[in-house]
Amino acid sequence: MPESAGTRLSPFAESLRRAIRQRGATLERLADHLRRQGTPVSLATLSYWQSGRSQPERAVSLAALRNAERYLGLRGGELAGLLDAPRPRGRLAHRTPTAEPMSKMWPDARSRLRALDGVAPRDETRLTRLSIVSRVEIGPDRAERHQWTRHILRAEEDGVSGIVLLFWADDQPPPVLVPTRNLSVVALNRDEDSGLAAAELQFPRPLSRHETIIVEYEIEQVGCFPATNYERRARMPTRELLIEVRFDPAALPARCEQFSEIGDKQLVKPLTWDDSHTVHALGLDLGPGAFGIRWEW
Repeated sequence: MPESAGTRLSPFAESLRRAIRQRGATLERLADHLRRQGTPVSLATLSYWQSGRSQPERAVSLAALRNAERYLGLRGGELAGLLDAPRPRGRLAHRTPTAEPMSKMWPDARSRLRALDGVAPRDETRLTRLSIVSRVEIGPDRAERHQWTRHILRAEEDGVSGIVLLFWADDQPPPVLVPTRNLSVVALNRDEDSGLAAAELQFPRPLSRHETIIVEYEIEQVGCFPATNYERRARMPTRELLIEVRFDPAALPARCEQFSEIGDKQLVKPLTWDDSHTVHALGLDLGPGAFGIRWEW
């Protein structure tokens, strides 16, 4: 069906069309590039994307979209952050995502309640996690030195104002949380016995419905004990989660593996590091649960 003059494009379709035009590209050239990158998309599908008749939702389509962003000279996640929530299929077609109980993700009630004392996770279920990227650095002494994390988030209601992070901070001295983009610390609490910490982080202003935001923060470590894993736990679904762990060349582990505990499924996959002594784990369309990388020295 041809697009009528009065049809209003979705933000994703409009931005994709503008990026193709500004790049001086054609759909044929884009399709050829995606095919050569190993993520082929048909001309008809690309046409549907830029006209708003459909959007990338499945894992293979989202991988192609990342390659398209690079080809069009866009920042990673710039187009992905404009996608509407994926349409449910099959048995989930009439269900909306619900958050797993906090007690399931963090079962130690005493440490959880102590860490969350004075911290309010009120907006967690009103945000869609479009993309989360975490990079971890392990030093020559095998201890974790630094974390950098970027979230691309979309508000599903008006007035969403921030996020709450739960993370382990059991080193002495405790790690330092440093917001670096579109975040400020409202509250930070830590259970001294277990090391579980909670931080309430605020956006520069409340978001409007369907507005997206990119936020970044770092965690500086002064650890003295060998690290053996890095994981992220989430109560809500995450569309894309990428974890990278970079080891110092002087302290390479004996083996590494990716692991996930999503619902009642547990999966493990061996990993090997690349030329920069980095391993990575990529999860797409993840449900609530745990996802990470662990290693042995």
